[in-house]
Amino acid sequence: MRARAVFGVLRLAAAAACVVALVHRLFWGLSSRTIAGENFFAYLTVQSNCALVVVLVIGGALAFLRATDPRWFSVCLALVLTWTITAGLAFALIVWQAGIRGIRVDVPWSDQLLHFWLPACTALAWALTPGHREVPWWVVPASLAFPLAWGAVTLWRGPLVGWYPYYFLDPRQVSGPPEFLLTSAVALAIFALVATAIVLISRTRRGRTDAA
Repeated sequence: MRARAVFGVLRLAAAAACVVALVHRLFWGLSSRTIAGENFFAYLTVQSNCALVVVLVIGGALAFLRATDPRWFSVCLALVLTWTITAGLAFALIVWQAGIRGIRVDVPWSDQLLHFWLPACTALAWALTPGHREVPWWVVPASLAFPLAWGAVTLWRGPLVGWYPYYFLDPRQVSGPPEFLLTSAVALAIFALVATAIVLISRTRRGRTDAA
């Protein structure tokens, strides 16, 4: 139970760090006086990290109250981690491609925390935190529901505001429907692969616990 309490504190600390980073990124974006800053909450990263804050706070409380997490919480955490980790991987790919094309991309410390450090730390915690429940395989297809819904809203909203959060969703920045469909398929495949890894880790850890 002592180990659970330690990880409970870490969950709450991660939630607080996430809130601080989100607030900083919001005001940093607004200070740029661009349409991107005004559409802060339209980013998948921002929405998924807001969900992460809620889940971590609940998880912190559960770590103090229970020896194991309820299954519904493990499922929720697995879904949210899938979204935040994949968003971080996508952001890293975008920054890398921008560098190759000679396009400047400013990455403040809050973006680094939201896209790289928090996903890495929460992924590590998923593998180490005691008391996780086994996650069912249906989490893998279920993890695609949020990005699909987010993508549909983004494609509907994009022409209305003249802005898209990611270049590959903007018809003005891709060569045509084939490139759009290919990039979108790759993005969904990454979501599915990350979810598969998360589910596999949970089931492997459960097996080791039972064996012990």
